[in-house]
Amino acid sequence: MLTNSSILITGGTGSFGHTFVPMTLAKYNPRRLVIFSRDEMKQWEMAKLFSDDPRVRFFIGDVRDKERLLRALDGIDFVVHAAATKIVPIAEYDPFECVKTNVLGAMNLIDACIDRKVKRVVALSTDKASSPANLYGATKLVSDKLFIAGNAYAGAHDTRFSVVRYGNVMGSRGSVIPFFLSIANNGVLPITDGRMTRFMITLEAGVELVWHAFDDMAGGEIYVKKIPSMKVIDIARTIAPEARHEIVGIRPGEKLHEQMIGPEDAPYTYEYNSYFKILPAIWNWSKDDARINGGQKVAEDFTYCSNSNKEWMEIDTLRAWIDKNRDKIGRI
Repeated sequence: MLTNSSILITGGTGSFGHTFVPMTLAKYNPRRLVIFSRDEMKQWEMAKLFSDDPRVRFFIGDVRDKERLLRALDGIDFVVHAAATKIVPIAEYDPFECVKTNVLGAMNLIDACIDRKVKRVVALSTDKASSPANLYGATKLVSDKLFIAGNAYAGAHDTRFSVVRYGNVMGSRGSVIPFFLSIANNGVLPITDGRMTRFMITLEAGVELVWHAFDDMAGGEIYVKKIPSMKVIDIARTIAPEARHEIVGIRPGEKLHEQMIGPEDAPYTYEYNSYFKILPAIWNWSKDDARINGGQKVAEDFTYCSNSNKEWMEIDTLRAWIDKNRDKIGRI
């Protein structure tokens, strides 16, 4: 579907964009791949990596600016929405800025994609949007619902919107693995809570989930990939086996465990080999065969949480992954 197309990714200079762009160029050979973001320095640095590839374009802009989005989306077929204000404590202390990007920015993008006749849009979401306990999660829940409703809002237009949701991205900038690595020599690692668990997904697996969504979507689906969990204290033991652990307490708005599918979503959730799909509760879309597409309905009390997950990552598996990817952990 993406072959010889024009693709735009918002927030494209972030961790996801740095993985999505080279993987998509290699697999699909798009005609044009546009990185849309507001940080000119990050664009400048990223442009050096693709200076010899005429398919890659850079467009400075902010999802808060609808007019700029309309200009950037001219001739675009597919959009990946990765732009977000996402650091939990910052969102707690600067809530208006988080709302402007995550909610108003989503509305701007939906409107602009419909007006520019974009074919398909996949928005990146987070475990924190499921039963949100912090402002970031609440804004992403609103964003998810906006993108789902955008399929009806499009009216006679063919633009379709779906969402992908996943948890902690291994090695991404600002995440726990590069943080622990940066202070491992101190001999002490801060642990928020000894019981804390997190889902573990690689950026490559996240990109593949977006590709699958583009291929599978009828509009309105939330895709949740099956991934392993790990205790944060075991992540610390992997990185610095001899370090002492200091319990520092949970940060404002932080959850003890990650949840990607809550009990309220269970009546509309279907299971597949490597992922789940939450269908919209509105307009009877959850009963639509095209959206179900062979899935198996989950149990009425089903939840998908990091502490009750069936699949767990072993310390040796994480250690091997860190050894293989050490040169790029936390860099993007």
